[in-house]
Parts: sequence; structure tokens; C-alpha cells
Amino acid sequence: MSRWRSVKAKQLLAALLRIGWTVAWQTGSHRRLKRDGWPNYTFAFHDSDEVGPSLLAQIAKKTGLRPDDL
Repeated sequence: MSRWRSVKAKQLLAALLRIGWTVAWQTGSHRRLKRDGWPNYTFAFHDSDEVGPSLLAQIAKKTGLRPDDL
């Protein structure tokens, strides 16, 4: 069983901002996030989109997100 659960993109973005990511720029639903020591990450979801466990696991590898951050 996955350690991740499905969440809305709005919740995911809020969690990323809490762990130190900031929005460098935004065009529509695409946001470029930046954080010292990490490569930039493009967050391309609408706020109401549902992000599933497997995609969350992939995002976590690129951003340092942990299940308890949600």
C-alpha cells in the first residue's frame, strides 16, 4: 500500500510552500517553484485537480515532500 493519499492540487501547493518552496513566476495554472539547494520545479495543476498517490511519489522525489507534510 502506498504511503501517499490523493490530495487536491491546492493542498499540495500549500504543503510545498510550507516546506520552503516559493513561486518564482506564474502563467495561468503553471507555476515555477524554486527552493535553495533544489532544481526548479514546474507545478502545472489547477487548484481543483486531484493528484493521485503515484504522481505524489514522483513529485516528492523532485521536491523533498514527505507524506506527513500534507
